[in-house]
Amino acid sequence: MKKKILNILIIIFAAGLIYSAYSLIMYKIDEKNTRNQLKKIEENVEVIEIEENSSIQQIESNNDSNLNLISTDFNKLKSINPDVKGWIKVNGTNINYPFVQGKDNSFYLRHSFDKSYNSAGWVFLDYKNNLLNDKNNVLYAHSMRNKTMFGSLRNILKNNWLKNSNNHIIKLSTENENTLWQVFSVYHIKTTSDYIKTTFSNNEFESFINMISKRSYYNFNTSISKDDKILTLSTCYSNSERLVLHAKLIKRELK
Repeated sequence: MKKKILNILIIIFAAGLIYSAYSLIMYKIDEKNTRNQLKKIEENVEVIEIEENSSIQQIESNNDSNLNLISTDFNKLKSINPDVKGWIKVNGTNINYPFVQGKDNSFYLRHSFDKSYNSAGWVFLDYKNNLLNDKNNVLYAHSMRNKTMFGSLRNILKNNWLKNSNNHIIKLSTENENTLWQVFSVYHIKTTSDYIKTTFSNNEFESFINMISKRSYYNFNTSISKDDKILTLSTCYSNSERLVLHAKLIKRELK
């Protein structure tokens, strides 16, 4: 009996080792495929800086208002994936990618930009969002260990990121307009869905912005009102927590 139990334990242990090795190999393959996808996008799509001009609407005056917007060619991006909705760049991180929107919030958790299966997924907009028309526009991505997708978003909780005001700006480009967003709240929190609400009734939004502002680990000295539009970035912080960034719209240019 002891020998049988020992054999069973050896089999279980061996199976665990095989599964772990298989998972590691698949992770490395997906990691390589993600990097190849990013390289292909970088080689074929140009993201350009836009100088100040009369067509740019200044929504709020602030110290960072002179930062340029970005713009990109969505025809090339759409030839790869028609689900593309925009391009996002977060200063002080590796985030400088196109983002997509699926028919649900599941598909791009396990599929890359070209829709091939990949456990690293891609950056995607909440399927419920009508981008830039909703009060809260939510982007998700995995926190990858190799710092791709939202893996480098952890930088936002570090002092050297927080104390550099240039990092407090997010640049977004879509097919119809280019926008600039001012960060006003960053935090990690036990997994909840209260910060990813996209539609609000009469007085709900004011309560919402008060709630997410109070959670911030850092005082950005940025005022928020019920008239603002918000961009939210969400990723994993641990198995039971989420890392979150909120920014408000401060500048836009219609194409």
